[in-house]
This record gives sequence, C-alpha cells and structure tokens, in this order.
Amino acid sequence: MPEPTKVELRAEFKRQRDALGEEERRNASLAICRRITAWPPFARSETVLSYLPMRAEVDLTPLLEMHPEKRWALPRILPKGQMAFHLYRPGELVRHPYGMLEPPADALPVSVDQVDLALVPGLAFDREGWRLGYGGGFFDRFLAGFDGQSAGVSYQALFVERLPHASHDIPVGYVVTELGLYTCRGNPA
Repeated sequence: MPEPTKVELRAEFKRQRDALGEEERRNASLAICRRITAWPPFARSETVLSYLPMRAEVDLTPLLEMHPEKRWALPRILPKGQMAFHLYRPGELVRHPYGMLEPPADALPVSVDQVDLALVPGLAFDREGWRLGYGGGFFDRFLAGFDGQSAGVSYQALFVERLPHASHDIPVGYVVTELGLYTCRGNPA
C-alpha cells in the first residue's frame, strides 16, 4: 500500500485538528504557552519570532501578552511566497487575505539575524522535526536561512512518529505540545 501523499495527510490532520474542539484547542494552547515560558532558551531570547493563528492553529497570543519584555517579530506575507518580519505592536494588526492577522506594512522591520528563537506553526510535526504546513513553503524558506533555535508548535495529537519530507523541507530543532517539549532527533543541541 502506498504512503499517503502530503495532500492526503493535510486533509487528515486538518480533520483531526478540527475534531479536537474549540475548548480543547484553547486549553492546549495555554498549556503550550506555559511550556514555552518555562523553557530556558525562551527565557534567554531577546527577540522571538512567533505567528498569529489562522484556522484552528495553536494560539500563542497569550504568550505575547504574558511577555511584553520580549521583542516579538511577526511575519507578514508578501507576494511570490515570501515573508517579511515586523515588530509586534498590540492593537496595530491588519487582516491578510489568508485570514490571519499580521503587522501593517509600515511596522518596524525585524531582520532574520536579529531573531534568537523562532516559534514555527505547522499542521503536524514529527519526532525528527519535519513539518507539514499548508504547502506554501513560507516557513521552509525562512528556516533555510535561519541560524537560531527553532521550535515547532503543535497539538500533541498532531505530533507523529514520521512525516514525508522533500529536499527543500527544513526540520525544526524542537517541538512543543501541550504535553511536553521535545528535542528532535538529529538536533545536535
């Protein structure tokens, strides 16, 4: 029997994520925020790249609110599959056509080399740090040029043993779920 394709896996993981229910996703998101707060690399990081959720993704908004002392960078989606990063300022967000909130174009830019820690969204992650996103490649392109620490953010139900990956995919070093923070196999740290 052939392995499921990424398209098939995306449909299945979206179904599993939606089946968690709103309250379970909210409680898991808060638990993930607490785990990140207690993680020493987060405590040491001055500039943290995060994201604002779309659809039923893990919501890290409480983390941004709990740590105003951090310099938070958020992505802004640009044409041709690119992202720019801008400083987060509460109350100064705009809605992207994809549905998520993002900083406005005139927000202070943050360069990739200023980011100490990247909190990376994904539909699912595996134990080696491979990520299944929505197929746009935005975060893979970012991770390809990023030298700092990266942590995938996922619900435990979507943290699996193995995901297919291609040569252009880039794994994260850690995965954090509501049940734990995992060092990925192959991460030298």
